[in-house]
Amino acid sequence: MILHVDMDAFYASVEERDRPELVGQPVIVGGSREGRGVVSAANYVARQYGVHSALPMATALRYCPRAVVLPVRMDHYAAISRQIREIFHRYTPLVEPLSLDEAFLDARGSEKLFGSAAEIGRKIQNDIWNEIQLVASIGVAPNKFLAKIASDLDKPNGFVEVPVDGIQEFLDPLPVKRIWGVGKRAEEMLAKIGVTTVERLRKTPLASLRQCFGESTANHLHELAHGRDNRSVVPDREAKSISHETTFPVDITDTEVFRSCLLGLTEQVARRLRRHQLYGKTINLKVRYNDFRTISRAYSLPNPSQSTTEIWDAVSEHLLTRVDLRSQPVRLIGVGLSSLGKTRERQKTLFDDHSERDCEIDSATDAIKEKFGGAAIQRGSTFTSKRKANDNHHEG
Repeated sequence: MILHVDMDAFYASVEERDRPELVGQPVIVGGSREGRGVVSAANYVARQYGVHSALPMATALRYCPRAVVLPVRMDHYAAISRQIREIFHRYTPLVEPLSLDEAFLDARGSEKLFGSAAEIGRKIQNDIWNEIQLVASIGVAPNKFLAKIASDLDKPNGFVEVPVDGIQEFLDPLPVKRIWGVGKRAEEMLAKIGVTTVERLRKTPLASLRQCFGESTANHLHELAHGRDNRSVVPDREAKSISHETTFPVDITDTEVFRSCLLGLTEQVARRLRRHQLYGKTINLKVRYNDFRTISRAYSLPNPSQSTTEIWDAVSEHLLTRVDLRSQPVRLIGVGLSSLGKTRERQKTLFDDHSERDCEIDSATDAIKEKFGGAAIQRGSTFTSKRKANDNHHEG
């Protein structure tokens, strides 16, 4: 069985834990009240007002004027995320992080030691609360797709198990928007042919779906409606690529929001590379528009890298310039690195100093923060793009 562990309103929950006087108040983590920033996270009180991640801060404050707005403390959240991962690894080595606040775990090889997958999930949930004082929602199911849906059904502090013999009983009553990849646009298209639940989607002829969405997307929807997902949990050390992506709660049109969220994803990918002493050469950018059209762009670095600065410079200079962000809204973005290796296999050039120095700074900074916490050291002005966008991280 597969577990999907998802921390509830992670950034905002950390702030409430650290400042108990905030409990019961609407809390927004993100850009400042005066700036052009976006919401990175909102607690459940703020969400009652319609505030959600990736919403422009000005709009969020119109919805909820009395919200407490706090800056993003990414290094602090990353340190807490490492504590959570340590709990995961007590129960299984097969941990696939998706972001700072969620991961897939394969518990099948651990059941003789720790009990059933459900028992392991309960132990993890309790350990996170008892040791870190944060709440997680957990889904337990035969595959990744089902586990991720299950973890989202009963938030916060949810725990949902999908038995092997109860997959369709679990899936069929759900609204079709619960299927991965069904956003507002796809939901509207399905509604036009009378499909509003997963059961109706499952019973819709594949030919009808292909007429609406094309062969690839139709096949994807058909498989998921039947609860089929053959992907395995892949730990970072075995991955052929490392990537992060996020689906926006609402389609976005603001290029500043797009860039700031992409920067946050880039930083998460670079952190994972450094954590596992990997270097990547090929950078991949993924963009999915509101009509479900998905494009990807790739760029190969001159030399393999794990430097946040170097990777972000390549994304912003060589990939974003090849993507049309103005013609239609965007619902999903992702960034990843492939062609991974343990060594840089670097060819020295006359202009080598900056890249080499950036990697050394990243490694040293990560080590200091790992030992002393996020506030122990801050990046200087050499990392200009990161500093300017510091208010604009998106919780993925």
